[in-house]
Amino acid sequence: MVINLSSECSLISGWISEIRDVQIQSDRMRFRRNLERIGEIAAYEISRKLVYEEKEVQTPLGISQCKVLKDQPVLATILRAGLPLHQGLLNYFDKADNAFISAYRKHNHDGSFEISLDYISCPELENRVVIISDPMLATGSSLVKTIQYLRDEGHPSEIHVVVAIACTVGIEYVKRSEPHVKIWCGAIDEELTAKGYIVPGLGDAGDLAFGTKVQM
Repeated sequence: MVINLSSECSLISGWISEIRDVQIQSDRMRFRRNLERIGEIAAYEISRKLVYEEKEVQTPLGISQCKVLKDQPVLATILRAGLPLHQGLLNYFDKADNAFISAYRKHNHDGSFEISLDYISCPELENRVVIISDPMLATGSSLVKTIQYLRDEGHPSEIHVVVAIACTVGIEYVKRSEPHVKIWCGAIDEELTAKGYIVPGLGDAGDLAFGTKVQM
């Protein structure tokens, strides 16, 4: 299942326009905050699909029957670009456990690249809801490898993926490889370059959020 959160006009459409805008991108704090906001909206939408249970709450005047989340999800993110989006999810799922995965494009001299995964830190995943955040879903290779990496640690009951911008090519690749994953997108673009960049996209989300890096 794929959900485009900007398919209808809402605040998220404005935040997407700002993270794309080259005139605004130079403000790193604003860029990070907009990704965080997109994560917050996605968290709310995902929360509507989770399982709740009844709980009696003592108020100053009596007892209230309330519905509360039955189990806390695991929030997983791909370092480093996913951190602002992850923070938005964590703002809403503030009792969640967290997982962190190091994944990056290892570039070759001919311009091609491979996805390298070097590190994972995660809690128990067995039969839990896992929400993975990464701002860009381009080819889908790093996301699929990340999901497989997590499956080696346990067997989640559900996997949700939250991205700011996705490409149709990457979406189709993930759907073929992981058909049960639910993908929540801030926006969906059609074009992917030969070097694996989304067009119009927004550029390198990690660099825009945290500064440029040396290519590995």
